[in-house]
Formats: sequence, C-alpha cells, structure tokens
Amino acid sequence: MSQKAPIPAELLRWAAEHLPDLDQVTDVSWPRDDSRVWRVAAGADVVFLKLAPSTKDYEREILGYAYAARVLAPHEAPRLLASDPGLQAIMTSALPGRIVRDLPLRPEEERRVHELAGRLLRRWHDHSDPASGQDSEIIRAAFADQAQEAATCLEGTAAHLDDKQRAMVRCVVRELPQMAEGLPVVYQHGDYSTRNWLWSPEHGHGVIDFAMSRKGIAVEEFVWLCAAVWTPRPDLKAAYFAGYGRTLSDTEARTLRLLATRLGVSYLNTGLTTRNRVLVQRGHLALTRMTHEYP
Repeated sequence: MSQKAPIPAELLRWAAEHLPDLDQVTDVSWPRDDSRVWRVAAGADVVFLKLAPSTKDYEREILGYAYAARVLAPHEAPRLLASDPGLQAIMTSALPGRIVRDLPLRPEEERRVHELAGRLLRRWHDHSDPASGQDSEIIRAAFADQAQEAATCLEGTAAHLDDKQRAMVRCVVRELPQMAEGLPVVYQHGDYSTRNWLWSPEHGHGVIDFAMSRKGIAVEEFVWLCAAVWTPRPDLKAAYFAGYGRTLSDTEARTLRLLATRLGVSYLNTGLTTRNRVLVQRGHLALTRMTHEYP
C-alpha cells in the first residue's frame, strides 16, 4: 500500500469494510489544518474519504450530497457512498475531470468553463425551497456579523489603506446589514470557487465539496470570483452570467461589491495579524480591485 501521508487507522478500517482489497491511499487534502481528504483505490475502483472538521460541517455536507443527487447528474457531482457520524467520515464516488484552479486553459476554454459553471449553479439554485422565517433571521444575523467584522478589521488596517479603500470599508459597515432584505435566497453550494470545480473536455463541468451548503443570499456565491478572478477578466464574468441566465440587479451588484470588499479587508487584517504575506497581498489585491478597478 502506498500513501503520501498517514490516514487514521479507524478511518482506514472503516474504508476497508466498504472497499475490500484497497491498495492505495493518497493524501489529497488542501494545505490547511482543517482539510483531511484521501483518494483511496482498490485496483481500478476509486473513492474519496473525508473527515469533517466539525459536526456542523459533517451534517451540512450530508445534506448537500443528498441535494446534489436530486438536482445534478452523476458526472456533475460525486455521490455519497457511505457515511459514519461517529467518525464524521464520508465516502464519495470519484468525478471525471481535473480541478480547475491553476489548470492551464486557453482563454476560450476558460470562458466555456465559466459559462458551464454558471449554468450548473443556476440549476442548483432553481431547485431551492423557499426561505423560512428562521432562514431569514440567520441571514440577517450573518450580514450584521460581516458588517461588524469589517468595522473591526478597519481598526487594524486603516493605516494600510488609501482614502478610497477606507471609504469603501465604511460603506460595508453602514450598508451591508440592510442588504439582507429583499434579495433572492437560495440553497447555496457555499464554496463555489475554482478549487471546487472540475473540468473534463469529455464530460464538461463538475463540482465537489458541499460542507458549506446552506440557505443564503444567491449573490454570496459570486464573492470570491468577483474579488479574485472577474475584475481583470470581464470576459469570464460575462460568460458565467450568460450561463447563469440572468444579470444581477443593481442591489445585488452593490451587495456583491460590499461583500468582496469585506473579504478583502478580512484577508488583509488576518495577514497583518499573523504576518502572512500571502494573505496581505490577497487582501490588498481584492481591495484595489473593488475600489479602483471595479467596473
């Protein structure tokens, strides 16, 4: 048996109950403390194992896989094969394709990937149940928390921001709590970024990782893409929303800019606090894009 990093013995025993004769285990976790994912093979049979970092993540992911099985085709989303609440472990099928993040694609391929990503997400959103009163309360609280976070981050980053950036963060603090009302609420994927997209020239677009799935404002799905990808590549944004099938309302567009600004100042504040140069650069880039380059 070959493996790049150790897998917990109890997880391996559990996997062997469902996949006899497994002969290869490969750590495919993201480089962060709460990511624990392994690719497990028994000959030509391949599955993925994941240990959820918390009970909440485990429960959300189980519900996300059930939702995916209802609304997406088998080549578009993995299927849940087994789960264990005691271990907080899940086993899923493999999906064709390669992770899109850092995948070398020609510009026309990138546009096609973004168009299909938008199309898939629209189908995902269109199957959402109506928001309950509790859902609305949770969303209002989350937006208020993000506004408060922006205010806290501004205190720690003000000296590192220019006048336009400070003014934009203040807009987040002032406006964001009111933005939770009246915007489309959907069942979100929750982390619909290129690290969770798969691309196969034969099978098309797929999506993985449902640990963040929950009810929320539709426009929240676009925040990372807005801050990290679309501003210097408006062609990708246009392709994405062509696939999604509608443009954003003025209120949604404003909310998206505020949320992306909040993300940027959070990156910057965390980077400065932890002396993480990557986060500092990421925060500065997002804030510059939201205040100086945003169309």
